[in-house]
Amino acid sequence: MKTRDIVLVALFAALCVVLSLVPPVPVPLIPVPVTLQTLGIMLAGLMLGPWRGLLAVTLYVLLAVVGLPVLPGGRGGMGVLMGPTGGFLLGMLPGALVTGWLAQRLPASGAAWRALGGQAVASLLGGVVVVYALGAPWLALVTGMDLSKAIAAVLVFIPGDIVKCVLAALAAVRVRRFWSADAAHGI
Repeated sequence: MKTRDIVLVALFAALCVVLSLVPPVPVPLIPVPVTLQTLGIMLAGLMLGPWRGLLAVTLYVLLAVVGLPVLPGGRGGMGVLMGPTGGFLLGMLPGALVTGWLAQRLPASGAAWRALGGQAVASLLGGVVVVYALGAPWLALVTGMDLSKAIAAVLVFIPGDIVKCVLAALAAVRVRRFWSADAAHGI
């Protein structure tokens, strides 16, 4: 791995931490708050690709698991994995990987609307569907909630997650133009 890759992985892990520092917004009747964590996961996958994005999110999750207060609300430690949000946290690992994988296969350049749409779909499928596929069953298991109720409960997050998908896609498409220009000039 090149020095640039290591720096980018660390930078995006730090970005995930910064986005997690935004105070979580509690949701009535659900022990899972609204956070900006998934925005960081989407950005890591879109901008770093599947493997570097996965490494960045893995570093972020490891920082949390060893006890650093890098999760929303200043939480950290192994106990977080055993709580209602543990499945969502673990789901972020394959979420970043899938987002990055899809981002490389869906339109990322060309017509602005195609690039934006392709990257938004990658964010939605990886950063939302995959994360929820692990998070909702975990929520049901930990809380004793019926799985269908847990799935219905997390649907409240979808409108905000769609906004995050669009923001991540906008940022990735815009930044990619600068990265491409920098690469062409040897920077």
